[in-house]
Amino acid sequence: MNVIASEWLKVRSVRSSHLILILSLGAILVGIGLAWMASGMYDSAPPAQQSKARLAKLEEVLVIVPQLCLGVLGVLAITSEYATGTIRASLTVVPRRWPVLTAKATVVGALGLLTGATTVFGTYFLCRWVVGDRFAGVYTAPFLDKLPTLITTGLSVAVFALLGLGLGVILRSAAGAITILVGLVYVIPMIVGNLPEPWSELLGSVMIGSLPRQITGDDLTYSVYGSLLPPAAAATALTAYALLPVLAGAWLLRRRDA
Repeated sequence: MNVIASEWLKVRSVRSSHLILILSLGAILVGIGLAWMASGMYDSAPPAQQSKARLAKLEEVLVIVPQLCLGVLGVLAITSEYATGTIRASLTVVPRRWPVLTAKATVVGALGLLTGATTVFGTYFLCRWVVGDRFAGVYTAPFLDKLPTLITTGLSVAVFALLGLGLGVILRSAAGAITILVGLVYVIPMIVGNLPEPWSELLGSVMIGSLPRQITGDDLTYSVYGSLLPPAAAATALTAYALLPVLAGAWLLRRRDA
């Protein structure tokens, strides 16, 4: 617990952490703005266009903001210590090493859970209030029917936080780890989506962005992702994205010099 307290002190005493969390929560404001603008356009459109108008579920689209932000926070939680040399002091105080990484994972994972839940649920409720029954009732489904998807989407933010931490330990480079994170979110899904079948569907099904909705059995027909995994397999894959990089980082941390 003392190591966790020290890691929490490190995170909250750095200005970049506050900026990252503010940017994450800014996704809620972006969602409100988009919902408000879309609703205004809908109201001014003729009935024929209104019947065809569709709106994406903004909480699922904008979750990319806290995902990337918390992924960067996870990266900086370890690479900043390598950059400044303070990792030597940390490992001198806690020579067994693995408790340091466990404490960091606990802190960034908890921040990811809190930020993900706040962003996803906040965006959902406010956009539901603004949009109402417009756009073929995209936000009129009962809340309890939507709850599983909201939970798994929020959990994905914590997965990105742990993924960033693991990549930071493995690479010891903020630039390299952040590049991989951005690639997982933006670049690789676009490449996979343009591959011929069946590779597009096969590889798209294991992309991190597809897993939260596969866990709950949501329709991914109109996305770049595939939907071949059953819920249990999708949950296992999402857990692997979070745990395997951290475990690999723990193994390397014990065998490399600081």
